[in-house]
Amino acid sequence: MTPFSTSDYPGQMAAVLFVQGCPWRCGYCHNPHLQERGTDTPLDWGDIMTFLQRRAGLIDAVVFSGGEPTIDPALENAMQQVKTLGYKIGLHCAGIYPRRLKEVLPLVDWVGLDIKATFNKYAHITQFAGSGDQALACLQAVLASGVDYELRTTLHPLLLPEEDLLELARSLAKMKVNNYVWQLFRDQGCNDAVLNNASLAGYPSESLVEQVSAMFTRFTLKKNA
Repeated sequence: MTPFSTSDYPGQMAAVLFVQGCPWRCGYCHNPHLQERGTDTPLDWGDIMTFLQRRAGLIDAVVFSGGEPTIDPALENAMQQVKTLGYKIGLHCAGIYPRRLKEVLPLVDWVGLDIKATFNKYAHITQFAGSGDQALACLQAVLASGVDYELRTTLHPLLLPEEDLLELARSLAKMKVNNYVWQLFRDQGCNDAVLNNASLAGYPSESLVEQVSAMFTRFTLKKNA
């Protein structure tokens, strides 16, 4: 748990709860220690609820992150309990479990959804066959729900050359996405030496950024995220 964060839920002071477990193995993952899902938890849920009760009125929201939070069958119940305390609910989602995402979306006030690549090339990033179909279903669920959202793509030239970035942006624009974020790769927590040592100079190009920015109502390039 991160008790206070100003960067995990736009415009809100939030606590962040990190859920263990993620089946995908994205090379740029900055939380690889959360990929495995153990049987024990270092945090007691009762202690978390006591903390949140004491912080009511001091923070605005609670964000469920990971790992991949929708891997946990207790997520919906946990969100319901937190919501009864008056908090807004945020969700960081990699787009892995469409059915479980649909179940919790009615409780969610804002979702940050990762879009890792064009959907036919997802396995190049995730090392998981069929992951593009799962991600597309999750994106469709978010767009249909009306929940406030932010789509995020992590950029690395070895994984997403500029022609792929342009193709992805065009496909999202056709789906009427209105809030899209590019976040440049960071080596913090990443265990992939090849990705860490690659040069990011001149990537993405200014011309590409301008071209993609014009496609969306809201577009942001985060160079240090």
